[in-house]
Amino acid sequence: MVDTSNVTEFTVSEISFAIKRTVEDNFDYIRVRGELGRVSRPGSGHIYLDLKDDKSVISGVIWRGNAVRMKVQPEQGLEVIATGKITTFPGQSKYQMVIDDMEPAGAGALMALLEERKKKLGAEGLFDPDRKRPLPRMPRVVGVVTSPTGAVIRDILHRISDRFPVHVLVWPVRVQGETCGKEVAAGIRGFNALAPDGAIPRPDVLIVARGGGSIEDLWGFNDEDVVRAAAESSIPLISAVGHETDWTLIDLAADVRAPTPTGAAEFAVPVKAELSVALDDLSRRLSTGLLRTIQSKRTELRAASAAMPAPRDLLALPRQRFDMVAGRVEQGLRVNTQSHRNRYISAVSGLRPTVLQNQISRHKERLVAFSERGEKAFLTNIERQKMRLSSATQMLNSLSYERVIERGYAVVRDASGKPVANASAISHGDMLSIQMRGGSVNAVAGDSLPAEAAPRPSVPSSLEEHLEQAKAKQAKKKPKKAAQKTDENQGSLF
Repeated sequence: MVDTSNVTEFTVSEISFAIKRTVEDNFDYIRVRGELGRVSRPGSGHIYLDLKDDKSVISGVIWRGNAVRMKVQPEQGLEVIATGKITTFPGQSKYQMVIDDMEPAGAGALMALLEERKKKLGAEGLFDPDRKRPLPRMPRVVGVVTSPTGAVIRDILHRISDRFPVHVLVWPVRVQGETCGKEVAAGIRGFNALAPDGAIPRPDVLIVARGGGSIEDLWGFNDEDVVRAAAESSIPLISAVGHETDWTLIDLAADVRAPTPTGAAEFAVPVKAELSVALDDLSRRLSTGLLRTIQSKRTELRAASAAMPAPRDLLALPRQRFDMVAGRVEQGLRVNTQSHRNRYISAVSGLRPTVLQNQISRHKERLVAFSERGEKAFLTNIERQKMRLSSATQMLNSLSYERVIERGYAVVRDASGKPVANASAISHGDMLSIQMRGGSVNAVAGDSLPAEAAPRPSVPSSLEEHLEQAKAKQAKKKPKKAAQKTDENQGSLF
């Protein structure tokens, strides 16, 4: 058994810092090659990542100050060579590498990453030829996204002033480093956001330019945000990044790729002198064409006029016809006047007063006869209606209950004045009113008599029998009334 009584005792912090000093003394400043795994960018601006190979993983951190100066930003899957030192983190008993600089592990790594990004963006259709727009023939304003202090902007301005001086707007950006991609994308979107009629004129064409350099120097123009901004631009865009042999992803998304920034200026504006020469040539050709056309038309006009007859020959035949017609007009007027005079005399002869008086007498006789027939028919109709009314009155009187009362019958009413139809509806002591010939009397109901003790009337037993007898008498009188009908052959006006 080991004797631990003489073993040195340490605190946790003492042993942690001892390990930290040992690691930092043995691995002061080193270069590590590996593939980037997890890459994290919190809001603090630091970058946390993993360096790995096929067997091991080392955690790494890039402080914010160094992250800004990185030429190539770390991306997952990129093989790099990281320069820094190994240290420990006592708070979690971990070791990590503090990275001061980072570079791709050869151009092949960057090219592989570039190819992968190219396939991804191409699959989204950002490089399709159908998306590309033609450049304007003569732009009024040219927008340039580049560094304001480099030789590129001076070359562009000089070339534009030589060819066709126009208004040039420069959006200053960094063309290298970590913020290059974000600033270039912001410049493209900023120009597109300008209002067409705003205080700052909106460019008709954009140029994104940078001088030559290595793939690391041009890496900002391979940024995904830059490519998307170029593809989304509604203003035609010319890419002029690097030399003719250099290419970046913005070249594929732009509407036109220029081999150099100077070439971009040549694409953007035409040559003013050439336009003047072309305009003069077109003007000269227009004048020549007009003179030739006028001469040709003059020749055609002369040929046509020579083939036409003289004006006096054209008017000779119409003049002769006019003379013939003018000679017949006077005779025709006399004949027409005589014809209208004869018609007038014939009409006047038929308008004597005697003819009018005869017509008035005939119409008056017809009117009198019509009036007499109408009056006679009206009186006949009135008499007929009077007879019908008299017959209906007699029928109504013969069927009235008052005529029945005059023959000895009576109508019994209860206290409310309603007729009593049945003796069973009267109770002992009810107040009754009896209407009979000569007036009405009031009575009080007593006890009812048996049916066989009731007196039998000497007249028809019911009102229905009385009505039937009255209808029979009325039917016997109808033949006499028929004899009083007027002659049906009498005419009627209605």
